Amino acid sequence: MENLVQIAMQNVNFGAIMPSLVLTCFGMALLLINVFSRKGQTAHVAWISILGLIVTGFYSLAAWNNAQCGFAGSVVLDNFATFFNFTFLIAAGLTILMSDDYLKREGYPIGEYYPLILFTTAGAMWMASGNDLMTVFLGLEVLSVSLYVLAGLFRGQLKSNEAGLKYFILGAFSTGFLLYGIALTYGVTGTTKIQGISEFFAANPQDLTSPMAVAGMLLMSVGFLFKIAVAPFHMWTPDVYQGAPTPVTAFMSAGPKAAAFAAFVRILTVGMNGMETDWTSLLWILAVLTMVVGNFIAIYQTNLKRMLAYSSIAHAGYALVGLVAANEIGFSGILFYMLAYTFMNLGAFGVLILAGKTGEENLTLEGFAGFGFKRPLLGVAMTIFLFSLMGIPPTAGFAGKFYIFAGAVKAGYIWLAVLGVLNSAVSLYYYLRVMVYMYFKNPEEDFSWVKIHAGAAISIVLALVGVLYLGILPSSVMELAKLATF
Repeated sequence: MENLVQIAMQNVNFGAIMPSLVLTCFGMALLLINVFSRKGQTAHVAWISILGLIVTGFYSLAAWNNAQCGFAGSVVLDNFATFFNFTFLIAAGLTILMSDDYLKREGYPIGEYYPLILFTTAGAMWMASGNDLMTVFLGLEVLSVSLYVLAGLFRGQLKSNEAGLKYFILGAFSTGFLLYGIALTYGVTGTTKIQGISEFFAANPQDLTSPMAVAGMLLMSVGFLFKIAVAPFHMWTPDVYQGAPTPVTAFMSAGPKAAAFAAFVRILTVGMNGMETDWTSLLWILAVLTMVVGNFIAIYQTNLKRMLAYSSIAHAGYALVGLVAANEIGFSGILFYMLAYTFMNLGAFGVLILAGKTGEENLTLEGFAGFGFKRPLLGVAMTIFLFSLMGIPPTAGFAGKFYIFAGAVKAGYIWLAVLGVLNSAVSLYYYLRVMVYMYFKNPEEDFSWVKIHAGAAISIVLALVGVLYLGILPSSVMELAKLATF
C-alpha cells in the first residue's frame, strides 16, 4: 500500500493543471464573494474575474516551451494546450468585459454568471491538455454543464429556458455517443491514454480496420462534431444561439468550439493517426456539407443572432479543411483560425449587445437600419468585424482562411480549397446585407439607448486590435501556431 501511495504521489504534477487550477480557485472564491455582496452589485465580481484570467495567463505563459506532464500522463500542458489556453482566456475576457452592463440592462445582475464563465474556461483547458480520453470527457462535462446553466440564465424568458433545455437534452445525447465511442476504443486497445492508443495500433495494425475500432472512432467523432456544430450535427445551434443571452452566445461560438477542436485534433492526429485515410475522407465530406449548409441557410436569416449562428457553422467547416489537410500548415492554420475567429466574432457580438434594446429586441436587419449613421464609431467597428468574417484583407479572417486553404492545396485537396473559396464568396451576400442596412437604409430608430460603457468599449477595442494585428502581421502568430503543432 505504501508503494502505491508513493507511485501516486510521484505521478502528481500540479504544474500540468496549474492554469485551470488557478481559474477554478478564482471561480470558487467569487462564489463566496458573491454571497456577501449586495444584491445587484456585480461589477467588482466581473473585474476580479478579469484579474483571475490575467493571473491564469501568466501561469499559461510559463508553460510555453516548458511542457508539463502529470497524473500518470493523463494531462500534458504542452505548446498545443498553451496556445489554445490563451484563445480560451481571450474569449472569456472579452465576454466578461461586455457582460456586466448588459446583465444590468436586462434585469439579471447575477453574480454567479462570472464563476460559470471561469468554470467553463477551466473545462476547456482540461479538454485541450487532456492526454487521456477520460480527462477529455471530464473537461467536456465541466464545460457543458456550465454552458447549460448559462444558456438558460434568464429564467423569466421563455426563449432562454428553451435554449437551455434544448442544449441540455441534445448535449446529453451527444455525450452518450462520445462515451460509447470511448468504451469501444478501450475495448479494442485496453487503454484510454491517447498515446497508448497510438502505440497499440502501431503494434497491431490489423486492429485498425476492426468494426469495433472504426465504430469507436466514429462515435467519438459524433460527440466532438456536435460541440463544433458541424452539419448534420448542427441543428441545436440556431435555436440555442438565438435564445441564450447574447454574451453567452458570443462565448459559446468561440471558446467551447475551440476546446472541441483542440481535443478532436489531439485524439485524431495522435491517437487515431493510423486511421488517417478513413477520417480524412469522412471529414472532407463533412467540411463541404458544413460550409454549404451554414452559408446558404444564413442567407435567409433576418435575425442577426440567428444569422451569426449559421455563420459559425460555416466557419466550423472552414476550420475542418485544415484537419482534412493533416499537415503542418493545416494544423497550425486551425490554431490561428480559432484565435482569429474569437476576436472577430466576439467583436461583432459586442456591437450587437450595445445595439440591442432591453429584452433582446432590435437584433434584426430592420432594427439595424441606419445604425452606421447614428453610431458611426460602432458602425465602423462592425464593418471591420464583418469584413474579417467575410475573409477580406487585411483582416484576421483573410489570413486565417489563407492558411487553412493553403494547407489543403499543399496536401493535394485542390477541390476542397476551391469549394471553400466559393463558399466564402457566398457568405459575402449576407454579411454585406448587414452593411447595406447599416448605411443605405433610412433609420427607423435614433439608437438613443446605446450607451458605451467602459467594459464594452475595452472589449470592442481589443477585438479590433486583434483582428487588424492578425490580418496585417499574421506571420508572428502563425510561427507560434507552428511551434504548437504536434
